[in-house]
Amino acid sequence: MILRKGAAAVVTKNLEISYLLDFYGDVLTEKQRDVMEQYYNDDLSLSEIADNFGITRQGVRDAIKRGEGTILELEDKVGFARRYRAVQEGIESLEQLARDINFYNNNNYAMSEDIHRAADEMLHIINRMSEA
Repeated sequence: MILRKGAAAVVTKNLEISYLLDFYGDVLTEKQRDVMEQYYNDDLSLSEIADNFGITRQGVRDAIKRGEGTILELEDKVGFARRYRAVQEGIESLEQLARDINFYNNNNYAMSEDIHRAADEMLHIINRMSEA
């Protein structure tokens, strides 16, 4: 299947809104959040959502657009999702570096116990941060 440039942008945008909904969904009204979750997470059509809520397709579309505007504005102002992504990427990089250090140290002629302990401690801290 060949995606047009615009179609790929819509898919990316949908994933981004779904991601932001996890961070900011609680600031929306319950109805807005439910409508957006059905649209973005459950992949229901506007008609299906309209039937579920007893409103028009236009009402569904308006609720989605207002909700999108709210969560996009919040992300622009506070950037929680952006920061969370950056922290997760940093943790993944640090974990890989610690594993590389252990690998190189273990495969060296004169392995250093201090390096091994330090790398293991780094991995322990990274795991605690990932679980939090």
